[in-house]
Amino acid sequence: MQTLEPQSNQILQKSYTREDWQGGYESLKQEDDYWIDEIEGEIPLELQGTLFRNGPGLLDINGQRLHHPFDGDGMISRITITNGRAHFRNRFVETEGYLAEKKAGKILYRGVFGTQKPGGWLANAFNFKIKHIANTNVIYWGNKLLALWEAAEPYLLNPHTLETLGNEYFNGVLSTGEAFSAHPRIDPNGTLVNFAIQPGLSTTITIFELNTNGEIISKQNHSVPGFCFIHDFVITENYCIFFQNPVQFNPLPFALGIASAGQCIKVQKNQPTKIIVIPRQNSPVAENGVKVVETKAGFIFHHVNAFEVSNEIVIDSICYESLTEVEPNSDYRQTNFEANAPGKLWRFNVNLSDNQVQSQLIDNRACEFPTIQPERVGKPYRYLYAAAAHHPTGNAPLQAIVKFDLESDKREIWSAAPRGFTGEPIFIPRPNSQQEDDGWVISVIYNAEHHRSDVVILDASDFQKGAVAKLHLKHHIPYGLHGSFTPETFI
Repeated sequence: MQTLEPQSNQILQKSYTREDWQGGYESLKQEDDYWIDEIEGEIPLELQGTLFRNGPGLLDINGQRLHHPFDGDGMISRITITNGRAHFRNRFVETEGYLAEKKAGKILYRGVFGTQKPGGWLANAFNFKIKHIANTNVIYWGNKLLALWEAAEPYLLNPHTLETLGNEYFNGVLSTGEAFSAHPRIDPNGTLVNFAIQPGLSTTITIFELNTNGEIISKQNHSVPGFCFIHDFVITENYCIFFQNPVQFNPLPFALGIASAGQCIKVQKNQPTKIIVIPRQNSPVAENGVKVVETKAGFIFHHVNAFEVSNEIVIDSICYESLTEVEPNSDYRQTNFEANAPGKLWRFNVNLSDNQVQSQLIDNRACEFPTIQPERVGKPYRYLYAAAAHHPTGNAPLQAIVKFDLESDKREIWSAAPRGFTGEPIFIPRPNSQQEDDGWVISVIYNAEHHRSDVVILDASDFQKGAVAKLHLKHHIPYGLHGSFTPETFI
């Protein structure tokens, strides 16, 4: 079995400056609504629909900086593409916490990743109310636009105006405060599958399945031993698969107001990662029950895909040697990339007959935010796309988009370096396409030269063409997290 290898010591000229990268971590306080007039190239006429993006729009509250960007209030960006034109609109998710802090003009809540209320530990001790920031993902499903954050229920938005309409409870299937993760998977059969984590000494994993009307048609709970820090999962035709990272949670510093909840999570480097395989409800293998197998996987935030081959499940994931911890007095804008291990693409083969796992490093390049052709979710596939570092080795900010051909082992890369920084790519199939890579890859790029963001469209079948179109916004969008595309258009 292979394990994660130490980072290469190869010294390459930096593809970026820290000052350029830092520019993407400034708040965007205005809400805009305009047609994008400055476009390089041409938007393909076949490309019709709406790209929704979510991420922290505020990195400070009235000048008081947040300790970590993941604590920032969610801001939805909507890029509608129709008839060769594009329209931009953005709006904050008006959560209870966002509105309260906007009115007060100061930080009122503790954040998961290190933001504390002013006043030291005394002001934070035994204060367990964490602000619902709705900042991680946004999906349009069952005629509902949902802003997602994995620790609570979704917020329902108007897709035309982005107005916040309130919380979504799916006709009472969700209860108040019940989690609904920010990483749903859409089965090509037309089912959306999602999960929730209720951590503790033992952890409850809840699995939801929704039909195309946005109704929860299946909900099952499973208890697993130990504390779980799980951000993402994968599905196959018959299974949901979770990686239980080897971490431990000490609640005492959080309760005493000394540290945030996220800072109380520590990696146990000598412990294995557990792969939890749960049969989907009503699948032919449901009677087999839950299986747990162990592997030395490091730390995983995001998976690419999974599929079944005979008695095996194949899982592709972005793996790190360890979790980079957020120190109480650190400044994320001063991140030393070279000192941190990068995420790399790995494959895990889980044999369900003998409960053995084989793992293999697929590529050495630092990468994150993988995406694939939607019809290949849960099935064997050939191509994947990811945000990546400009250089093939070492760690650095994401400045490129890489295409992996898992069949030929070929790599194609489009880079925005030295002054561009990439976000999550999204694959959009061409209408009536017959080939897996026939479509476009679209991503929001921070352009440090002009302190603005560009929406870049690539031909997914041929990166050598360069950008098919670059849509220049009038401003920047702070580095985002996740998003989705729908063929529906909203103006």
